[in-house]
Amino acid sequence: MSIIAPCLATLCSLLGDAASADPQIAYEPVIDAAPVAPPVAPPAPPAPPAPAAMERALAPLAGASALGDAGLRLGRAELFKGGKLLLTNGVATAEGSSGGGLARWATIGGRQMPGGIGASLHATAIELADYGWRSYGVLVGVGDRLELSYARADFDTRKVGVLLGIGEGYAFNLDTFGAKLRLAGDLVYGAAAMPQIAIGIEHKRSRDGALVRALGAAAASGTDVTLSATKLLLGHSLLANATLRYTKANELGLLGFGAAGAGHELHLEGSLAYQLSRRAVVGTEYRSKPDNLGLSEDDWIDLFAAYALTRHLTVTAAYVDLGAIATIPGQRGGFLSAQVAF
Repeated sequence: MSIIAPCLATLCSLLGDAASADPQIAYEPVIDAAPVAPPVAPPAPPAPPAPAAMERALAPLAGASALGDAGLRLGRAELFKGGKLLLTNGVATAEGSSGGGLARWATIGGRQMPGGIGASLHATAIELADYGWRSYGVLVGVGDRLELSYARADFDTRKVGVLLGIGEGYAFNLDTFGAKLRLAGDLVYGAAAMPQIAIGIEHKRSRDGALVRALGAAAASGTDVTLSATKLLLGHSLLANATLRYTKANELGLLGFGAAGAGHELHLEGSLAYQLSRRAVVGTEYRSKPDNLGLSEDDWIDLFAAYALTRHLTVTAAYVDLGAIATIPGQRGGFLSAQVAF
Protein backbone atom coordinates (compact mmCIF):
# COMPACT_ATOMS: atom_id res chain seq x y z
CA MET A 1 0.00 0.00 0.00
CA SER A 2 2.89 2.30 0.78
CA ILE A 3 4.30 1.57 -2.68
CA ILE A 4 1.00 2.10 -4.65
CA ALA A 5 0.27 5.55 -3.22
CA PRO A 6 3.50 7.17 -4.46
CA CYS A 7 3.02 5.61 -7.97
CA LEU A 8 -0.52 7.00 -8.25
CA ALA A 9 0.71 10.43 -7.22
CA THR A 10 3.44 10.34 -9.91
CA LEU A 11 0.90 9.23 -12.66
CA CYS A 12 -1.52 12.05 -11.78
CA SER A 13 1.31 14.56 -11.96
CA LEU A 14 2.26 13.41 -15.48
CA LEU A 15 -1.38 13.59 -16.72
CA GLY A 16 -1.75 17.11 -15.39
CA ASP A 17 1.38 18.29 -17.24
CA ALA A 18 0.07 16.83 -20.51
CA ALA A 19 -3.29 18.54 -20.11
CA SER A 20 -1.66 21.95 -19.55
CA ALA A 21 0.49 21.70 -22.72
CA ASP A 22 -0.35 23.79 -25.99
CA PRO A 23 -3.44 22.15 -27.58
CA GLN A 24 -2.43 23.37 -31.11
CA ILE A 25 0.20 20.64 -31.34
CA ALA A 26 -2.39 17.90 -31.26
CA TYR A 27 -4.30 19.38 -34.31
CA GLU A 28 -1.43 20.54 -36.54
CA PRO A 29 -2.28 19.37 -40.13
CA VAL A 30 0.24 17.04 -41.68
CA ILE A 31 -0.55 18.05 -45.40
CA ASP A 32 -1.55 21.59 -46.49
CA ALA A 33 -4.14 20.48 -49.21
CA ALA A 34 -5.83 23.07 -51.50
CA PRO A 35 -9.62 23.43 -50.97
CA VAL A 36 -11.85 21.62 -53.57
CA ALA A 37 -14.16 24.00 -55.55
CA PRO A 38 -17.83 23.05 -55.70
CA PRO A 39 -19.16 21.89 -59.19
CA VAL A 40 -20.43 24.66 -61.50
CA ALA A 41 -23.96 24.19 -62.95
CA PRO A 42 -24.34 24.71 -66.77
CA PRO A 43 -25.93 28.04 -67.81
CA ALA A 44 -29.71 27.98 -68.25
CA PRO A 45 -30.94 28.24 -71.88
CA PRO A 46 -32.28 31.68 -72.87
CA ALA A 47 -36.02 32.10 -72.65
CA PRO A 48 -37.76 31.88 -76.07
CA PRO A 49 -38.70 35.30 -77.47
CA ALA A 50 -42.26 36.39 -77.27
CA PRO A 51 -44.23 36.04 -80.54
CA ALA A 52 -44.21 39.79 -81.12
CA ALA A 53 -40.45 39.98 -80.56
CA MET A 54 -39.88 37.05 -82.91
CA GLU A 55 -42.03 38.68 -85.59
CA ARG A 56 -39.99 41.89 -85.31
CA ALA A 57 -36.74 39.93 -85.48
CA LEU A 58 -37.85 38.13 -88.67
CA ALA A 59 -39.33 41.23 -90.29
CA PRO A 60 -36.16 42.06 -92.32
CA LEU A 61 -36.41 38.61 -93.92
CA ALA A 62 -40.03 38.98 -94.98
CA GLY A 63 -39.12 40.34 -98.41
CA ALA A 64 -36.36 37.85 -99.12
CA SER A 65 -36.83 35.76 -102.26
CA ALA A 66 -35.80 32.24 -103.23
CA LEU A 67 -36.78 30.72 -106.58
CA GLY A 68 -37.37 27.00 -106.90
CA ASP A 69 -40.04 24.40 -106.34
CA ALA A 70 -40.90 26.09 -103.07
CA GLY A 71 -41.69 29.28 -104.97
CA LEU A 72 -40.73 32.83 -104.10
CA ARG A 73 -42.03 33.98 -100.72
CA LEU A 74 -42.92 37.63 -100.43
CA GLY A 75 -44.21 38.28 -96.92
CA ARG A 76 -47.07 35.80 -96.77
CA ALA A 77 -47.53 35.50 -100.56
CA GLU A 78 -45.75 32.95 -102.72
CA LEU A 79 -44.81 33.91 -106.25
CA PHE A 80 -44.91 31.28 -109.00
CA LYS A 81 -45.83 28.40 -106.65
CA GLY A 82 -48.37 26.68 -108.87
CA GLY A 83 -50.74 24.11 -107.51
CA LYS A 84 -53.86 24.22 -109.67
CA LEU A 85 -55.11 21.18 -111.51
CA LEU A 86 -53.96 21.15 -115.12
CA LEU A 87 -56.02 23.32 -117.47
CA THR A 88 -58.15 24.79 -114.64
CA ASN A 89 -56.51 28.19 -115.14
CA GLY A 90 -58.02 28.34 -118.64
CA VAL A 91 -56.18 29.38 -121.78
CA ALA A 92 -55.63 32.88 -123.14
CA THR A 93 -58.46 34.43 -125.10
CA ALA A 94 -57.84 36.60 -128.14
CA GLU A 95 -58.21 39.61 -125.84
CA GLY A 96 -55.72 38.36 -123.26
CA SER A 97 -57.85 37.22 -120.32
CA SER A 98 -58.22 33.60 -119.22
CA GLY A 99 -60.96 31.63 -120.90
CA GLY A 100 -61.43 29.34 -123.85
CA GLY A 101 -59.97 31.23 -126.81
CA LEU A 102 -62.99 33.27 -127.96
CA ALA A 103 -65.06 33.42 -124.77
CA ARG A 104 -64.11 34.87 -121.40
CA TRP A 105 -64.45 32.53 -118.38
CA ALA A 106 -64.68 33.13 -114.62
CA THR A 107 -61.28 31.46 -114.20
CA ILE A 108 -58.33 33.39 -112.76
CA GLY A 109 -55.23 32.98 -114.91
CA GLY A 110 -51.89 31.75 -113.54
CA ARG A 111 -51.24 28.52 -111.63
CA GLN A 112 -51.19 30.14 -108.17
CA MET A 113 -53.25 28.92 -105.25
CA PRO A 114 -55.06 31.21 -102.76
CA GLY A 115 -52.46 33.40 -101.08
CA GLY A 116 -50.08 33.21 -104.02
CA ILE A 117 -49.22 35.19 -107.14
CA GLY A 118 -49.02 33.70 -110.63
CA ALA A 119 -48.55 34.86 -114.20
CA SER A 120 -48.79 33.74 -117.80
CA LEU A 121 -47.61 34.81 -121.24
CA HIS A 122 -49.34 33.97 -124.49
CA ALA A 123 -49.04 34.33 -128.25
CA THR A 124 -51.97 33.71 -130.63
CA ALA A 125 -52.33 33.47 -134.40
CA ILE A 126 -55.58 33.23 -136.41
CA GLU A 127 -55.38 32.50 -140.11
CA LEU A 128 -58.59 33.30 -142.03
CA ALA A 129 -59.52 33.20 -145.67
CA ASP A 130 -58.72 36.88 -146.24
CA TYR A 131 -57.29 38.20 -142.96
CA GLY A 132 -54.63 37.42 -140.39
CA TRP A 133 -54.67 38.02 -136.62
CA ARG A 134 -51.66 38.12 -134.32
CA SER A 135 -51.83 38.87 -130.61
CA TYR A 136 -49.61 38.48 -127.57
CA GLY A 137 -49.99 39.45 -123.98
CA VAL A 138 -49.25 38.99 -120.29
CA LEU A 139 -51.48 38.16 -117.35
CA VAL A 140 -51.05 38.27 -113.55
CA GLY A 141 -53.24 36.33 -111.11
CA VAL A 142 -53.33 37.36 -107.44
CA GLY A 143 -54.47 34.83 -104.85
CA ASP A 144 -56.81 33.06 -107.29
CA ARG A 145 -59.03 36.07 -106.68
CA LEU A 146 -57.91 38.89 -109.00
CA GLU A 147 -56.70 38.80 -112.60
CA LEU A 148 -54.98 41.63 -114.48
CA SER A 149 -54.16 41.30 -118.18
CA TYR A 150 -52.83 43.14 -121.19
CA ALA A 151 -52.87 42.10 -124.86
CA ARG A 152 -51.83 43.70 -128.12
CA ALA A 153 -53.55 42.59 -131.34
CA ASP A 154 -52.59 43.27 -134.96
CA PHE A 155 -55.20 42.53 -137.65
CA ASP A 156 -53.75 42.32 -141.16
CA THR A 157 -56.22 43.19 -143.96
CA ARG A 158 -53.92 41.80 -146.68
CA LYS A 159 -55.45 42.23 -150.15
CA VAL A 160 -58.83 43.23 -148.71
CA GLY A 161 -57.20 46.49 -147.68
CA VAL A 162 -57.29 47.57 -151.34
CA LEU A 163 -61.04 46.90 -151.55
CA LEU A 164 -61.57 48.88 -148.35
CA GLY A 165 -59.54 51.78 -149.72
CA ILE A 166 -56.90 51.65 -146.97
CA GLY A 167 -54.09 49.95 -148.90
CA GLU A 168 -52.94 46.36 -149.19
CA GLY A 169 -51.60 44.85 -145.98
CA TYR A 170 -52.93 47.60 -143.74
CA ALA A 171 -53.02 46.35 -140.10
CA PHE A 172 -55.46 47.51 -137.45
CA ASN A 173 -53.98 47.60 -133.95
CA LEU A 174 -55.80 47.16 -130.65
CA ASP A 175 -54.63 47.34 -127.02
CA THR A 176 -56.77 45.60 -124.37
CA PHE A 177 -56.37 46.13 -120.62
CA GLY A 178 -58.36 43.64 -118.56
CA ALA A 179 -59.30 43.04 -114.94
CA LYS A 180 -61.39 40.27 -113.41
CA LEU A 181 -62.50 39.64 -109.83
CA ARG A 182 -63.82 36.32 -108.51
CA LEU A 183 -66.92 37.06 -106.47
CA ALA A 184 -68.07 33.62 -105.28
CA GLY A 185 -67.88 29.89 -105.81
CA ASP A 186 -65.07 27.62 -106.92
CA LEU A 187 -64.38 26.23 -110.36
CA VAL A 188 -63.68 22.68 -109.11
CA TYR A 189 -64.86 22.30 -105.52
CA GLY A 190 -68.16 22.86 -103.77
CA ALA A 191 -71.70 22.12 -104.87
CA ALA A 192 -72.20 21.38 -108.57
CA ALA A 193 -74.97 23.96 -108.68
CA MET A 194 -72.61 26.71 -107.47
CA PRO A 195 -70.21 27.81 -110.23
CA GLN A 196 -67.29 30.15 -109.93
CA ILE A 197 -68.59 33.66 -110.61
CA ALA A 198 -66.44 36.60 -111.68
CA ILE A 199 -67.06 40.18 -112.77
CA GLY A 200 -64.64 41.98 -115.04
CA ILE A 201 -63.85 44.80 -117.42
CA GLU A 202 -61.85 45.09 -120.63
CA HIS A 203 -60.78 48.57 -121.64
CA LYS A 204 -59.79 48.67 -125.31
CA ARG A 205 -58.01 51.30 -127.36
CA SER A 206 -57.76 51.32 -131.13
CA ARG A 207 -54.50 52.73 -132.47
CA ASP A 208 -56.30 53.77 -135.66
CA GLY A 209 -58.58 56.47 -134.28
CA ALA A 210 -58.91 58.60 -137.40
CA LEU A 211 -59.58 55.59 -139.62
CA VAL A 212 -62.21 53.90 -137.41
CA ARG A 213 -64.07 57.18 -137.07
CA ALA A 214 -64.03 57.54 -140.85
CA LEU A 215 -65.62 54.07 -141.03
CA GLY A 216 -68.46 55.29 -138.80
CA ALA A 217 -67.32 54.40 -135.27
CA ALA A 218 -68.28 56.86 -132.53
CA ALA A 219 -65.04 56.43 -130.56
CA ALA A 220 -61.60 54.88 -130.74
CA SER A 221 -61.77 53.45 -127.22
CA GLY A 222 -64.38 51.72 -125.10
CA THR A 223 -64.89 49.48 -122.09
CA ASP A 224 -66.67 46.12 -121.93
CA VAL A 225 -68.18 44.84 -118.68
CA THR A 226 -68.47 41.06 -118.21
CA LEU A 227 -70.13 38.69 -115.76
CA SER A 228 -69.06 35.06 -116.04
CA ALA A 229 -70.09 31.77 -114.41
CA THR A 230 -67.90 28.68 -114.96
CA LYS A 231 -67.99 25.18 -113.44
CA LEU A 232 -65.92 22.04 -113.96
CA LEU A 233 -67.86 18.89 -113.03
CA LEU A 234 -64.96 16.52 -112.35
CA GLY A 235 -67.20 13.48 -111.98
CA HIS A 236 -68.47 14.01 -115.52
CA SER A 237 -65.26 15.55 -116.99
CA LEU A 238 -67.43 18.41 -118.21
CA LEU A 239 -66.89 22.18 -118.12
CA ALA A 240 -69.64 24.70 -118.77
CA ASN A 241 -69.38 28.49 -119.02
CA ALA A 242 -71.71 31.40 -119.66
CA THR A 243 -70.67 35.04 -119.92
CA LEU A 244 -72.73 38.18 -120.33
CA ARG A 245 -70.84 41.02 -122.01
CA TYR A 246 -72.03 44.63 -122.04
CA THR A 247 -70.23 46.07 -125.05
CA LYS A 248 -70.29 48.47 -127.99
CA ALA A 249 -67.10 47.15 -129.62
CA ASN A 250 -67.01 46.77 -133.40
CA GLU A 251 -65.14 43.54 -134.28
CA LEU A 252 -63.81 43.35 -130.70
CA GLY A 253 -62.79 47.02 -131.01
CA LEU A 254 -60.57 46.69 -134.08
CA LEU A 255 -63.05 48.94 -135.94
CA GLY A 256 -63.70 51.25 -133.00
CA PHE A 257 -66.66 51.47 -130.66
CA GLY A 258 -70.30 52.27 -131.22
CA ALA A 259 -71.76 54.36 -134.01
CA ALA A 260 -74.29 57.09 -134.51
CA GLY A 261 -77.38 56.04 -132.56
CA ALA A 262 -75.74 52.81 -131.33
CA GLY A 263 -74.33 52.26 -127.86
CA HIS A 264 -73.73 49.41 -125.43
CA GLU A 265 -75.62 46.16 -125.88
CA LEU A 266 -75.79 42.96 -123.85
CA HIS A 267 -74.30 39.91 -125.57
CA LEU A 268 -73.76 36.25 -124.68
CA GLU A 269 -70.68 34.04 -124.72
CA GLY A 270 -70.90 30.32 -124.03
CA SER A 271 -68.50 27.39 -123.77
CA LEU A 272 -68.88 23.65 -123.35
CA ALA A 273 -65.82 21.40 -122.99
CA TYR A 274 -65.09 17.75 -122.28
CA GLN A 275 -61.93 16.62 -120.51
CA LEU A 276 -60.43 13.62 -122.31
CA SER A 277 -57.65 13.25 -119.74
CA ARG A 278 -55.78 15.29 -117.15
CA ARG A 279 -53.92 16.98 -119.99
CA ALA A 280 -56.39 17.16 -122.88
CA VAL A 281 -59.74 18.88 -123.37
CA VAL A 282 -61.95 19.48 -126.41
CA GLY A 283 -64.91 21.81 -126.73
CA THR A 284 -66.90 24.43 -128.57
CA GLU A 285 -67.67 28.11 -128.05
CA TYR A 286 -70.14 30.69 -129.22
CA ARG A 287 -69.90 34.48 -129.02
CA SER A 288 -72.52 36.98 -130.13
CA LYS A 289 -71.44 40.46 -131.22
CA PRO A 290 -73.07 43.80 -132.10
CA ASP A 291 -73.34 45.10 -135.66
CA ASN A 292 -73.12 48.83 -135.04
CA LEU A 293 -71.56 49.79 -138.40
CA GLY A 294 -73.93 47.83 -140.63
CA LEU A 295 -71.05 45.77 -142.02
CA SER A 296 -72.82 42.41 -141.58
CA GLU A 297 -70.79 41.62 -138.46
CA ASP A 298 -71.53 38.01 -137.55
CA ASP A 299 -71.40 35.99 -134.35
CA TRP A 300 -68.37 33.74 -133.81
CA ILE A 301 -68.08 30.01 -133.15
CA ASP A 302 -65.18 27.60 -132.75
CA LEU A 303 -64.26 23.98 -132.12
CA PHE A 304 -61.12 23.77 -129.99
CA ALA A 305 -58.68 21.34 -128.41
CA ALA A 306 -56.22 22.25 -125.65
CA TYR A 307 -53.32 20.12 -124.45
CA ALA A 308 -51.03 20.70 -121.46
CA LEU A 309 -47.58 19.64 -122.69
CA THR A 310 -46.15 20.34 -119.22
CA ARG A 311 -47.43 21.90 -116.01
CA HIS A 312 -46.46 25.28 -117.47
CA LEU A 313 -46.96 25.03 -121.24
CA THR A 314 -50.38 24.66 -122.90
CA VAL A 315 -51.13 24.66 -126.62
CA THR A 316 -54.61 25.37 -128.02
CA ALA A 317 -55.74 24.71 -131.59
CA ALA A 318 -59.17 25.49 -133.01
CA TYR A 319 -61.27 25.70 -136.12
CA VAL A 320 -62.99 29.10 -136.14
CA ASP A 321 -65.91 30.47 -138.16
CA LEU A 322 -66.00 34.25 -137.80
CA GLY A 323 -68.55 34.84 -140.54
CA ALA A 324 -68.32 38.16 -142.36
CA ILE A 325 -65.69 40.75 -141.40
CA ALA A 326 -65.87 44.22 -142.95
CA THR A 327 -68.42 42.99 -145.56
CA ILE A 328 -66.17 40.08 -146.64
CA PRO A 329 -68.01 36.79 -145.87
CA GLY A 330 -66.69 33.29 -145.28
CA GLN A 331 -63.95 34.10 -142.77
CA ARG A 332 -63.11 30.63 -141.55
CA GLY A 333 -59.76 29.23 -140.62
CA GLY A 334 -57.38 28.05 -137.93
CA PHE A 335 -56.58 29.31 -134.44
CA LEU A 336 -53.31 28.45 -132.68
CA SER A 337 -52.20 29.71 -129.29
CA ALA A 338 -49.36 28.89 -126.89
CA GLN A 339 -49.46 29.83 -123.21
CA VAL A 340 -46.74 29.64 -120.56
CA ALA A 341 -48.15 29.84 -117.04
CA PHE A 342 -46.60 29.88 -113.55
